[in-house]
Amino acid sequence: MATVGKKRILDLPIKLVLTQEGSTFFIKQNKKLLRFTLAGNVEEYGISLDSFMPENIQRLILANYISKIEISQAELVSSRQEIMDLSKLIVFSLLYRQYDAFIFKQILASPVIKKWNRLNPTSIIDEKSHINQQYLADLLKKNEDIIYQTKKEILEPLYTFINKATGMRAEDKNMKLFLGEKFLNNLRPFTWFIITKFKNAPDFDLIVRTIRTSLNEYMDKTKIAEFTSLLLMELIQSAENMNMRNAAKVLFQHKENLQETLYDPKVRQLIIAELKRKDEKVFVSWKIGGGSNTSIGTQGKMQISLYNRAKSAEAVKENLNDMKKADVKRNSLIDFYKAQPEGSDVCSLGMYYISYLIEQCEKVNVHFESNASKSAADLTVVNLSFGF
Repeated sequence: MATVGKKRILDLPIKLVLTQEGSTFFIKQNKKLLRFTLAGNVEEYGISLDSFMPENIQRLILANYISKIEISQAELVSSRQEIMDLSKLIVFSLLYRQYDAFIFKQILASPVIKKWNRLNPTSIIDEKSHINQQYLADLLKKNEDIIYQTKKEILEPLYTFINKATGMRAEDKNMKLFLGEKFLNNLRPFTWFIITKFKNAPDFDLIVRTIRTSLNEYMDKTKIAEFTSLLLMELIQSAENMNMRNAAKVLFQHKENLQETLYDPKVRQLIIAELKRKDEKVFVSWKIGGGSNTSIGTQGKMQISLYNRAKSAEAVKENLNDMKKADVKRNSLIDFYKAQPEGSDVCSLGMYYISYLIEQCEKVNVHFESNASKSAADLTVVNLSFGF
């Protein structure tokens, strides 16, 4: 995410499928929604962007305005950093949103609010409470000092622990400190209204402890973003290599070593041009739970899907199942790569990321599943499903 912060614009064509709330918002802004075709010939309405500012996409996700994000090109590997940044951005945004929802629910169930609701039956504070947005903004502006001091009270023990941690690089410490602030800054304004209103109430310290404890847990979940983006890129590269090898067999039948041919920049460009001509694309989509038009319990779910026309579904499926059983505790990922013979196709090695991802998800209580199959549209589909 440090890379995203430095690069204010990501040059990556994307399609955004909107939730009902998202569609309503854009229509009210007099924005025309586009009708486009996604992987598997599925038609949806939304908006299309050739480049974007990461913070804008994050705002839309936090507001529950996006239900799916998709990219599709004949060649995606040259956009490796942009795709990894986008993938991490989506995971971080979902975690910010889930943390916000969790904290709001915990505060409403706290002794402080329960007591208030008992004593004030005509002014109950619950998930249906509504407050004028301008009044709320003015009130929070007025109480900036209280909010600052509360954030400091929440974060100081975490900061002390992080700064005393040995074996952690300075940039890693800075990133963790930055993350703590980001999670708090993305709590909904109404949560901060409640905090400022009851700052001096008995048992308020229980609210602070809940926010702090769960903050540490959600910060640990962010490690999944890196593993996920790396795995996704390896799957993309593997899919593209399949497509390029198939195209090379047709274009360069006289070549003895097609694998070496693929490393020739000029030949590679010819192959990419042929894939574009035949509209042979690799599709990647992020399906995000959220919005009022989604079923209950899906808010914290995300599914990443990779679609490819290469006829390799069974081979991919077998490879996925084999790699999921790998004992990753024996070696690090670097050891896996170093152990490969020179000249081997290391793209398939990316499947080992699944084992690492499973292990990390288990550590931070995130549900994860993966599968590969053949769709009705004759596409090879690899799905990575998460429950945060």
